[in-house]
Amino acid sequence: MPWSNQSGGPWGSGSRGPWGSGPQSQGPRPPDLEDLLRRGQDKLRTLLPGNLGGRGVAIIALIAVALWGISGFFRVEPDEVGVVLRFGKFIREVQPGLNYHLPYPIETALTPQALRVNKVNIGFRESDDMRRGTTLRDVPEESLMLTGDENIVDVDFSVLWRVKANAVGDFLFDVQDPPAAVKAVAESAMRQVIGRSNIQAILTGARQTIETAVQELMQQTLDNYGAGVTVQQVQLQKVDPPTQVIDAFRDVQAARSDLERAQNEAQTYANKVVPEARGRAAKIIQDAEAYREQTVAEAKGQASRFTQVYDQYKKAPDVTRQRIYLETMERVLGGTDKTIIDTGPQGGPGVVPYLPLNDLTRQPPSKPGGTP
Repeated sequence: MPWSNQSGGPWGSGSRGPWGSGPQSQGPRPPDLEDLLRRGQDKLRTLLPGNLGGRGVAIIALIAVALWGISGFFRVEPDEVGVVLRFGKFIREVQPGLNYHLPYPIETALTPQALRVNKVNIGFRESDDMRRGTTLRDVPEESLMLTGDENIVDVDFSVLWRVKANAVGDFLFDVQDPPAAVKAVAESAMRQVIGRSNIQAILTGARQTIETAVQELMQQTLDNYGAGVTVQQVQLQKVDPPTQVIDAFRDVQAARSDLERAQNEAQTYANKVVPEARGRAAKIIQDAEAYREQTVAEAKGQASRFTQVYDQYKKAPDVTRQRIYLETMERVLGGTDKTIIDTGPQGGPGVVPYLPLNDLTRQPPSKPGGTP
């Protein structure tokens, strides 16, 4: 240095600073820039002995180009999809594994987790606690909704979604914040479906219908936005009345259950009594019809018999009259005990013994413990 041989430094022999502020030798001095440059050149000469001519520059350039080309290799994880951009414009998608794109700044690569199923909770939040485990925190500003019959219901639900196949570009560039968009669309769709339903159906048996309707409405809305999102499932976690009136709703539910039970019991009794009454009525009708058919048939038979007898009577009145008399007496006296009294002119005893020959062939009933 031109002033290195001076005892007083560049400002004279007094070792004072440029503004006369006293000695500047106290404390650590800053490093010398020229000294650092000289040391760097010495190290470079040790690495590349000799003068750096055109060949050395070419080798350095080739090495730099090779490193620049190698920087285009990138890896896509199993749950990711690679998206290649050329000067910021979407070019193509690449599958998981080792892939290559033109080095920066010509092409760049993005690797969103497009193959993973994501879950968003609406109306509640899950938090992990080391002592209590997983705890749920209610978010009433998201869960309280108005039904079609002007009642308030507390609905907590979850949405499972993933990036649509071959639509990763739409997912990255058409919507600014896809998870927030999915959450907003889910809450809006649920409020719309709940607003068209009655609270009784919501609290009892319409869970599957509500989940399907919300999923279809969400998918339609996201497709209109071009979000590149597929809604896989909507899960209702909790559907209850507000906490302030839940006891009253439970009383109403119990009363409705009692009403349904009474109706079911009455219907069961009716199903039992009505068929029995119809069976008895049918039996009475059938008995009456059978009695009618029997009576009519007997009347027709008697009329036919009378007509036949009358025809024979017209042919032979005396014989027919005698036959009718005998048949009538046989029918009348056939089942009675008979005694014959003879009042002939000889003046006999008048009583003739009668031997019933038919009774002789009958065995008298045996008495218990006795002889026949």
